[in-house]
Amino acid sequence: MPRTAIFPGSFDPMTTGHLALLRRAVPLFDKIIVAVGVNIDKKGYLPLDERIGRIRRAVADMPQVEVDTYDCLTTDFCRRKGAGYILRGVRDSSDFAYEQKIADINRLIAPDIETVILLAEPRYAAISSSMVRELAAFGKDVNEYIV
Repeated sequence: MPRTAIFPGSFDPMTTGHLALLRRAVPLFDKIIVAVGVNIDKKGYLPLDERIGRIRRAVADMPQVEVDTYDCLTTDFCRRKGAGYILRGVRDSSDFAYEQKIADINRLIAPDIETVILLAEPRYAAISSSMVRELAAFGKDVNEYIV
């Protein structure tokens, strides 16, 4: 059975840290689906179609990576896509604590789906979508941090 992972997030925007983590994960799985979560009640930094387009361009050289959207529980999306893994990245201990809680809940509701956590490379540890949005809100150029 192919090893398929879901890499979920809002990716609003996808950062260079997200992309670096994805590149490191590619050899671990047969297929990775970048799953862009849709929350219609939330106005994003970038429109959904722009996020999807940017991500697709960024992963164009990775044939085993797909980009899709979802608006349900991540574990339900995993089942819909036949994925046995959820891929997550952490930058520091607070990220880890948050991801551990989510992984624990996911394991309770979907014990057949495993969460795989990769640590961020140190040079990307300070980069987050929230940091990018805040810098952009104050007129700073964020192009070096986003894909």
